[in-house]
Amino acid sequence: MQWSHWEWDIWFRDTDVVIIGSGIVGLSAAIFLKTHVNNLRITILENGSLPSGASTRNAGFACFGSVTELLDDLAQSSENEVFDLVEKRWRGLQRLRALAGDTALNYETHGSYEMFKSDEAATFSECVERIDFLNKKIAPITGEPQTFSLADGQIKAFGFAGIAHLILNRSEGQLHTGQMMQTLIRIAREKGVQIFNGINVESIEDSSNGAIIHTKNAWEIKTKKVLVATNGFTRRLLPDLKVTPARNQVLITKPIENLPIKGCFHYDKGYVYFRNVGNRILLGGGRNREPKQETTDEFGITENIQDYLKKMLHDHILPHKKIEIERWWSGILGIGERKSPIVQQVSENVVVAARLGGMGVAIGTLTGEEGARLLL
Repeated sequence: MQWSHWEWDIWFRDTDVVIIGSGIVGLSAAIFLKTHVNNLRITILENGSLPSGASTRNAGFACFGSVTELLDDLAQSSENEVFDLVEKRWRGLQRLRALAGDTALNYETHGSYEMFKSDEAATFSECVERIDFLNKKIAPITGEPQTFSLADGQIKAFGFAGIAHLILNRSEGQLHTGQMMQTLIRIAREKGVQIFNGINVESIEDSSNGAIIHTKNAWEIKTKKVLVATNGFTRRLLPDLKVTPARNQVLITKPIENLPIKGCFHYDKGYVYFRNVGNRILLGGGRNREPKQETTDEFGITENIQDYLKKMLHDHILPHKKIEIERWWSGILGIGERKSPIVQQVSENVVVAARLGGMGVAIGTLTGEEGARLLL
C-alpha cells in the first residue's frame, strides 16, 4: 500500500529518528532524545497492537539481584562486572522512578525475599556466609548498609509450606507494569513522539545518506537514524547479534480473601518469582526446567510449565487456601552469555539497545538513554 501525499507529509516526511520497539527501552530513548533536542522528529514503530514482548508482560519487580543470583554471577564474572551491573540496575530504577513518578508507577517498597526449601540447606548456608560480603559491596550503591538479612520469622506469617528459610532484600520494590507503560507512552506523546502500532519491520537498509526501513506492508520509511529496541526479538532484524530469546510463562490468581503475602519473592536463582498484586498472587518463570522448549520468541503456554507453577502455588505458596487461577500469559526476554545489555552502533546510522537479561524494569530506562546518546 502506498501513502497518499497527506499521509507522507504529516507522518513520515523528514523523519530524524525511527525507534523500533515501544517497550521500556524504546520509549525511554525517545523521551531522552526529545528532552535534549526538542525539534527532532521521532517515530516509534511497534509490531504489536500493544507494546508486545516483555515490557507489558513482566511481573513488575523493581529488583537488582537475589543472593543466589548474585553468587551465580560471581562464579562466572569478575566482581567489578557483577557490581557494575548491580549499580546500573539500581541507577536504572531510580531513573525510571524519577521519570514516571512513584504514584504513576504504583510503586511500593515491601522488600523482596529469597526462598529456600528444607532440602537446600547447603545452598542456604553458602548464602548466609556471603551476606556480609554482599552487603558491603552493595552499600555504596544503594546507601543501605544491610540490604540482605535473614527473615525466617516471616515464614509462618506468610503461610508457606515446605520453606525452611527466607533472606530479605529490603531495597527492592514492586510496581504496576501496565501503569508504567501507560505513563511512559503518555510522556512520549506529550513531547511530540509519534507511535505507530501494528507495524512489522522486516529489514533495515543503511547507507551514508541515512537509513530505509522496510515493513511487511511494503512501506519504505526514510530516516536519518535508527534505534533497534526489540530485546528478545532483536535477531529477527540483526541475526548476528548475541541476543537469545527466552519465554517466561506467568499466571495470576483471582482475588484471595485475607491474603497474608505482601512483597516480591524469588526462588531458584530468580528463575521462579511471585508477588502480591493487591490481594492476588502473580507467579511466573520456571523456564530453566525446559531450556530448549523455552528458548523461543513465540508466545505460548505449555502444560509442563503450567503444572510446575501450579504445584509451586498449591504446595508451597498458598497450601491452605482455595485458589482459582484467573489468567495465564507469556513474555519474551532477551538474554545471553553475559547479563550486561548490548548498547552499540551496528552500522553508520543504526544503533541497538537490547538484551536486558530479565531485568527490564530495572535497567530498561538507563539502556534506552544510553542508546539515545549514541544517536546524538
